[in-house]
Amino acid sequence: MSKPAAPEAKNAATAHAAAAVSGRLPGQEPGQAQWAEIVQQLGAEIAGPLSTAMERIHNLVVTGQIDRQSLRSLRESVAQAREAGMLGQQLARLASGRLRLSNERLHLTQMLRGVLAHRSRETQARGIQVRQVLQAVEVMGDGSLLFALLNALMDWALASTHSSIDLRIDLSPWPTKARLVCRFAHRSLDLMEDPREMEPPPALNSLAWRLVEQTALTMGVLPLREDDSGITVLTLEFPHTVGDEPGQASAPNAPLPPAPSDPEDDDDGEHLPSQNSKPLAGSHVLIVSPRRELRSQLQDAVRHMGLMIDVVNTMDEAAQFCLEGLPHAIIFEAAQRNEGFEHLRADLLREVPEFCFVEVRDDEHLTQLSTATADSMARISRQHLHDALPSVLLFELSRSL
Repeated sequence: MSKPAAPEAKNAATAHAAAAVSGRLPGQEPGQAQWAEIVQQLGAEIAGPLSTAMERIHNLVVTGQIDRQSLRSLRESVAQAREAGMLGQQLARLASGRLRLSNERLHLTQMLRGVLAHRSRETQARGIQVRQVLQAVEVMGDGSLLFALLNALMDWALASTHSSIDLRIDLSPWPTKARLVCRFAHRSLDLMEDPREMEPPPALNSLAWRLVEQTALTMGVLPLREDDSGITVLTLEFPHTVGDEPGQASAPNAPLPPAPSDPEDDDDGEHLPSQNSKPLAGSHVLIVSPRRELRSQLQDAVRHMGLMIDVVNTMDEAAQFCLEGLPHAIIFEAAQRNEGFEHLRADLLREVPEFCFVEVRDDEHLTQLSTATADSMARISRQHLHDALPSVLLFELSRSL
């Protein structure tokens, strides 16, 4: 058995190695200089793709023609800029200082498996194998932030790997802490020995990485990252672990830190959820409707929630959209409930049993959550969208956490 001091020494060394990437020592709060660096990086990751898109558009205006490859490049550039904007929105949420974190008992392993099941189509479409060795572990923390952290981790790893992704959940020997380890090759295997390729690629330190790092630190989870010989290993160390095995603590190993508070809310002593917390920020919603006015109304109703929104006209287009990756929810108008919808719904529920569907009706209809309907699907009247849709989505998407 390892001596008690050994893991701590190793962790300290690794933490300082991670500090070289993050620019901050473990436990040190991000300062203005680091946030300024993140803002600068955000501007670059938005401006770069948009400049490419503008060049394509200029060529289109001049020539009046655009080939398929240029059209694909234009679409990819716009998508990259949109993704960077969404990442910036989520980082701004973390930087706001107005988050109110809950301290819940969370099954880390089950939540990770749920995220992987939800993203299995995406990994298969990219040809990336995800290998898992997951010990059953529970931690204490905020459910929505942990869900966001796991999705951010997958976004970063999928964008950075050149082969497969290895995920492991286990417990450190002493002191007992939950660890989630993500390992992948950030360089192609045939370039591993090339001295010209020793520097880590820019994608490793992209905004996607910044979101992983800042979400982890906001939760009190220590991100320990090592990049060596073409291999990246990120260890997320959870200090507040719940253990059910003999000899382990049956409560968190250390007192939980107080939830960050908003000074504006402390005057009356009440602790209401911050309007700036956006617990669903970064979640992906697909709207299915051929009517532009309804699509606009749906987007306006949830615009403040920090969601990533895509729209399609029909269920056939929705099925095609879902082939390369699943959104977190599908909002559709009742007229689109046809045989194609039933096939799509059955297909998605086989993969993700708690997948969120919200049906929008034109007629007068009481707002119903999925727990109150025979087919376990939420329903809402179009005239209630502005007032009720955000609450419906918050409930339905939170069920999967």
